[in-house]
Amino acid sequence: MDRVIESQTLAMTKKARELSESGIDVISLSIGEPDFDTPVNICDEASEAMNRGETHYPPVLGTLNFRKAIQKKLLKENNIKVELNEIIVSNGAKHSLFNAIMTLINPGDEVIIPTPYWVSYPAMVQFAQGKVVEIQSKVENEYKVTAEDLRSKITDKTKLLMYSSPCNPSGSVLSEQELDAWVEVLKEYPDIMIISDEIYEKINYGEPTKSIGSYEELKGRVATINGLAKGFAMTGWRIGYMAGPSEWIKACEKFQGLVSSGSNTIAQAAGIEAMEGDQSEIVKMKQIFETRRDLMRQLLMDIEGLKVSNPMGAFYHFPNVSHYLGKKTENGSIINTSSDLCLYLLSDAHVATVAGDAFGNPDCIRLSYATDESIIKKAISQINESLKKLL
Repeated sequence: MDRVIESQTLAMTKKARELSESGIDVISLSIGEPDFDTPVNICDEASEAMNRGETHYPPVLGTLNFRKAIQKKLLKENNIKVELNEIIVSNGAKHSLFNAIMTLINPGDEVIIPTPYWVSYPAMVQFAQGKVVEIQSKVENEYKVTAEDLRSKITDKTKLLMYSSPCNPSGSVLSEQELDAWVEVLKEYPDIMIISDEIYEKINYGEPTKSIGSYEELKGRVATINGLAKGFAMTGWRIGYMAGPSEWIKACEKFQGLVSSGSNTIAQAAGIEAMEGDQSEIVKMKQIFETRRDLMRQLLMDIEGLKVSNPMGAFYHFPNVSHYLGKKTENGSIINTSSDLCLYLLSDAHVATVAGDAFGNPDCIRLSYATDESIIKKAISQINESLKKLL
């Protein structure tokens, strides 16, 4: 465990909480959690499930009714056809990702991960004793990597490609044309498996995201991972799922059976209502996120030296802050890294952010706009004033 890096998003949240507990008013833009409560119809269904007595051990794969709902959702919304034995329900999408990696990767296997990536990807690969191979991206390209970038990193040891779209932390979304180009490359390497993390699928401000699992050419090679946390404001319910080849799912069932067994039956019942019930609140939340995205983007663009992309999904901005690296604070300390900058902003501006180092792009920081507009305005104003002090 000493060799495993702690989740930097959780670490920064912990530091911000400690500062708050000491009496300082800290604004947190560090955590990736919707500030909305779970819609009432979903909560009501959880209560009904308890009244029906759905409080006993579930199958490790998940309850039959919830897997049927996932099966129907994948076909209708993602054009992915799976059998019921090709779905496993886990304690959040993070759990699904960990299952998938631990059951696939052997020591020395190479895992290609485009940057920026979610902070836990490399640590999960490290747990499995695999080797992370990064593909660097830039703000100028909206943090996307091309098919040729992908091809350049493939070796005879490549076992897996994993990515998220919409992406945490950049908010970038692969277009159908960009995904088509990736698939053309992957067709040439039939032994490479793919993990598509689609947890931010519902928070997409453009065209619906195409799932790589829908490509017939890649059948039997893709694990589609999703969950309820982000799009349905159900972070505390801890329900995610993976759909993929039956042998991979079977291995995940064995692994999960040893670690945690089945997932919360009440949350699974609520999950059916989330996916099949009234979607008006889900649409409303997305619209609010989009308004906040535009607000924060304009405020960030007004800050000297920041390079800002236009995220098309999720609820983060990931500005390039290299203009401020190497500058000095008023007390003479040097801002060498984005981690230094985040600590400076926490202590001087009293705003918690997350360093890009944790996401594979050390010249950036992540700011979540999953908070009220007034808080966004105050936070970015305080950040701007603190950055102006750097020499």
